[in-house]
Amino acid sequence: MSHAFFRAISDSRTHAEVLIPEPQAGSGWDGGQLRGMAVGAALARAVEREVTARGRTDLRPVRWTLDLFRPVFMRPCRTRLTVVRDGRRLALFDAVLIQDDRPVARAGALYLRPGPAPDGLCWSPDTTADPPPTDRLPAPGQDRVYFSEDTGWGPDPRTHHNTGRTGIWHQPITVVAGEQPTPFQFVAGLADVTNVITNLGSNGLEYINADATLTLTRLPEGGEAGLICLDRIAQDGIVIGTAAVYDRKGVFGTTTVSSLANARGPADLTVIGAKPNASL
Repeated sequence: MSHAFFRAISDSRTHAEVLIPEPQAGSGWDGGQLRGMAVGAALARAVEREVTARGRTDLRPVRWTLDLFRPVFMRPCRTRLTVVRDGRRLALFDAVLIQDDRPVARAGALYLRPGPAPDGLCWSPDTTADPPPTDRLPAPGQDRVYFSEDTGWGPDPRTHHNTGRTGIWHQPITVVAGEQPTPFQFVAGLADVTNVITNLGSNGLEYINADATLTLTRLPEGGEAGLICLDRIAQDGIVIGTAAVYDRKGVFGTTTVSSLANARGPADLTVIGAKPNASL
């Protein structure tokens, strides 16, 4: 079994690339859906390939917004990209995931060109986050470990069904079999996991997110990164959750999700990445 979200094939009629979901792309929600992490990573790959094709090595991704407006199933899908703006200091890209000939998700990526910082000083919070100790890192074959203030770090999400502050530490997952995941693909997919750490509570994960927004000052380093919950606002079955994104060098961004109470009940986080394979 491939430890990747997708395998890529060429459509025999159009010769366009088609992404075939692998079991790793399966979510913990009912209905055979793709996990948002796979959707986000696929769209980030499409954007990044366009940036590379244009030779824009001077730009850095600073904002990524993913909208999950229809269910995305374990079926073949394609990506479509639009260049909104390709300027000297700013570039903006829109990407759409298409399944069964209709859009099911979209993303927007803002790239900026870095430069010298001014001399003036501004206030900023002293946000810090600690990675898991070496004896609590993901074991071989695992992608993540969970954190809650009540129980500490551990691989089983069921031990974190409490009301303590939550976090997660993640390893990269290959987006397309045979390709090396890039830092941007990794962290763009990771943004979706904000729903888990901001909404994992005493009854498990009872909310499903409709979007994910990531802001970055730099890309993750060292092949691993984490999220730690910063804020959660809930009312009438709607939640806004915010997390800090960090690696072993420190915090380098934030994520925000907008989530809805899920009428079908909690997700089963223990079966993520264990769905049947899809075929064309």
